[in-house]
Amino acid sequence: MELPTKEYYSDDQKDRYSIKTKKLSYELCHQFDEIKRVCWGKPPNNTYILKNVNCEARPGEVMAIAGPSGAGKTTLLDILAGKIPPSRVLGHVLVNDQTMNAKHFRRISGYVTQDEALFPFLTVRETLMYSARLKLQGGLKMATARVSELLKELGLEHVANARIGGESRRGISGGEKRRVSIGVDLVHDPAVLLLDEPTSGLDSTSALQVALLLKSMATTQGKTIALTIHQPGFRIIELFDQILLLSNGIVVHHGALHLLEQQLILAGHLVPLHVNVLEFAIEVAETLVMDIVESEVKDVEQGYEHLSRNPNQRHVEKHKICYCNSRFREVLILGQRFSNNIFRTKQLFVARMIQAVLVGFVLGTIFTEVSNDPRRFKLKTQVGFFAFSLTFLLSSTTDGLPIYLQERRILMRETLRGAYRISSYIIANTFVFLPFLLTVALLYATPVYWIVGLRREIDGFLYFSLVVWMVLLMSNSFVLCFSALVPDFIIGTYLIAGLMGSFFLFSGYFISREDIPWCWIFMHYLSLFKYPFECFMINEYGGEQGKKRCLVSVEGQCIEYGDSFLMQQDLTEPDARKRQCNTEKVLLVSVLSS
Repeated sequence: MELPTKEYYSDDQKDRYSIKTKKLSYELCHQFDEIKRVCWGKPPNNTYILKNVNCEARPGEVMAIAGPSGAGKTTLLDILAGKIPPSRVLGHVLVNDQTMNAKHFRRISGYVTQDEALFPFLTVRETLMYSARLKLQGGLKMATARVSELLKELGLEHVANARIGGESRRGISGGEKRRVSIGVDLVHDPAVLLLDEPTSGLDSTSALQVALLLKSMATTQGKTIALTIHQPGFRIIELFDQILLLSNGIVVHHGALHLLEQQLILAGHLVPLHVNVLEFAIEVAETLVMDIVESEVKDVEQGYEHLSRNPNQRHVEKHKICYCNSRFREVLILGQRFSNNIFRTKQLFVARMIQAVLVGFVLGTIFTEVSNDPRRFKLKTQVGFFAFSLTFLLSSTTDGLPIYLQERRILMRETLRGAYRISSYIIANTFVFLPFLLTVALLYATPVYWIVGLRREIDGFLYFSLVVWMVLLMSNSFVLCFSALVPDFIIGTYLIAGLMGSFFLFSGYFISREDIPWCWIFMHYLSLFKYPFECFMINEYGGEQGKKRCLVSVEGQCIEYGDSFLMQQDLTEPDARKRQCNTEKVLLVSVLSS
């Protein structure tokens, strides 16, 4: 890839953005809420990540933010991208000399994180195509044209039909993944592109290709590009128009590379042979900080006392939030992407289906014909079968937690950039899983229902299968809900297991509703076990046949019928109405969990 020499000129200045910071300072948060993006409290000692940072990223140029680890590079990039709340920032962040509207700026810019958040089972073309369809107007034809253009520009045509790959399945190389990540944020042709260490983890050749690509976009398209970099090579640093060198949050140098070399010489440093200027400057950055006037740091502490007057807390211009697609089209596109990901995860399909069939047959052989033996302990055994079935069904979907946690990073990135609505993601996820969970429900219900010997009527079997299907959907929605709340897999597993155990405890199987202390009665009505458990018992012992069905007999004399047993379980409403009511409650719980 050759470096272009033709510069980009445009009469439309609205497509070109310059980003400035004036006396920008940022204090370390004691605790940061990633969901609400709010800081809670302050650390014991005033720890400033950034102190009076003044810089400017201009159109048609590449600005590199360099410095040792902990210098504040990524924090500054997050502020420039609008990811950090303006209420926690002291100073000015200006876009074209106007106060940044973070929500609007995130939509017109691109932000490439250091770790690639990509779907491993999609191909390179599919990854870019779905991103283009979500972010561009004009339909499939325009998205196809844009993706073809991007594949050529990024040099990915030879791997267009190769899958991205992940830890368990090898796909494209690391440099190609990095270029795909850049392409995902380039499909809507943003005027500003921000990248967090785009060359980290790459070999020298791949790193140079990425740097040449960025320089080419800045020169030929007039984009404003800012990136962080840790250990640049000789040929890479020559591509940067500006160097912003940070040390402990303080600007050591901002300007061209040759000016940095002059500053080092004036400070009494001699650049060794075979070491580039920027790499050496990072090593001696702390000694250069001594030349910074201490009064500037004191201004930071005084400024935080007047944080309420921070101009970044108000926006000069309001922008109405709009999306490129309708809600229906978003659901359609996301549904197609979900389908590709799920159907290519063959181990998930095969394992879940085999598990459903095996458990159905094993439970069927264990509880065979218990309903035809009119003894009380056999009745308890059948009720225990219903309870164990729910335990299996509600716990069998927790294996999807790591998948949802991986998708959450992509969801947060795409919704933060305004690609689609969160509600569209939930609806698409639910509709895609409906047929899969229905298949699992039928594979479990078909053998276990007839082998156990439950009510031998087709309407009873269909209702039993419907409840099993809704229980699986409810559990899947419950896991999806927690994947948006928990930080990692370990905490999510513990919380879900604890809540499932609590729901089982208060379902009414171990302890009746009358015996539950009043302070815990709310758990009885929140239990995910309660309503499907009642549905199973009403389906089996209710109706007109339940009034005639003898459950317990002594010496040929029936002492308990189905309707009397339901009354003992506090299920005294009319059977048809009660069955419909409980079914609606199961469905309502699954929707609320989503």
